[in-house]
Order: sequence, then structure tokens, then C-alpha cells
Amino acid sequence: MSSATVETRPRQQNPVGWLWRHFREFRRSRPFWGGLLAMIAGVPILYFPYAHLTFGGLTIAMSTTAGAGSLIIGVLMIILGLTAWFQPAVRVFAGIATILLTLVSIPVSNLAGFGLALLPGLIGGGLMVSWAPLPEPSTAPAKGRRARRGRPADGAVAESVATESAAAEATTAEVATAEAATAEVATAEVATETAAVEAPTAKLPAQGGPVEQAVEPAAEPAAEAAVPKQGTAGEQEGAR
Repeated sequence: MSSATVETRPRQQNPVGWLWRHFREFRRSRPFWGGLLAMIAGVPILYFPYAHLTFGGLTIAMSTTAGAGSLIIGVLMIILGLTAWFQPAVRVFAGIATILLTLVSIPVSNLAGFGLALLPGLIGGGLMVSWAPLPEPSTAPAKGRRARRGRPADGAVAESVATESAAAEATTAEVATAEAATAEVATAEVATETAAVEAPTAKLPAQGGPVEQAVEPAAEPAAEAAVPKQGTAGEQEGAR
């Protein structure tokens, strides 16, 4: 079996590379880091009021009346982070709400989760507000490169194409005019030849009139030659 007849096997796709490529596309198309920091900031706010901390043999529980506020603030911050991921159009609202909830959690939820949620919440909200989608690639750099390489730009190409089209239309108009003039000359020549052929026509006699017989003067000498001449009486007698 030659190399030309070998069947090519389908390339096996690396699942790690596939996951990394899709994750990179997902990360670049939305405020990923801002939403992630907002969700991270919501975890300590939500955790400490309901946790049982043990220091040695001492168990500390902080389940106070502030537990409901901490629960609401923590859940809202996690929801805002997910909203920034899956609805990038409302990123500004999500960022501002994250910053406000982080500031409110300082007096309400144990100094913003003992300070663990303060910096992530403020930084994540700022990242969500300041994020913007990538601009679409413009054609200006391509035009500049093309001009530097000696190739005509799109405007020059369009202008040259328009000039060639105008020249082609002008040539077509000239050819059409020349063909029309040639056709007119040929028609005039045909009309002239037809008139010359039809000019020497015979004039027919009128209907009901007398038909004139043509006199043939050339036939008289022949008739006279055919009839013998009769001599006089003297000549006849001498001949006898």
C-alpha cells in the first residue's frame, strides 16, 4: 500500500485543549474576573454568621440577629457575580450593586466577614463596571499595511475598477455607433440599387385602346428580294 492510498484517520481531539479553548472564549467575552471576585466576597459574608468556630475547647457561634442580613447580602453577591457572567449587558448594574452591598456588609455582617469580603467585593464591583467588550477589528491597519507593501488600497482599487468600467462602456457605445452608421450606409446603397433596377420599365398600353402594330421596315427588302422581277415585253420576246 502506497502513501497515496493510505486512509487518513480522523484526528483525535484533546479534551483538555477543547475545554481550555472554550474556557478562554468564555472568559474573554464577559467580565469573568469581576464576577468571580464578587462570588468569592459573598462566601465569607454568608459563612461566618452560621459557622461554629472552635478555639481549643471553646465553641463560638455568631448566630445573632444579623444572620438574616448576612444571608441576604451573601446570596445577592453570589447572584450578581453569576449575572455578570451570563448577562454581560447588565454588568454596570451588577458592579454598582456589588460595591454597595460590600459597603453595607461592614456594619451588618461582622465587618464584611472579618474583612475577608471587603477587598474582593470592592475590586470585583469595579472590574464589572469598567469591563467593556473587545472592539471589532478595523480595516484601517490592513489598508496601511497594504499601502506600505505597494499594493493599492481598497479605495484605489474601487476607483480603478470604476475607470475601467467607464472606458468599457465608452468603447461599447463607439462600437454601437459605428455599427449603426454602417447599417445606414448599407441600407442607402440597397435602396439606390433597387431604384436603378426599377427605372427602365416598359410602359404598358392602356386597357381598351387600339393596339398599334409595330412596323418592321427590315422585313421589306427581304420580301422584295423573294419576288422575281418581271421584265418588259421587248425583253421577253428577245429571250424567246
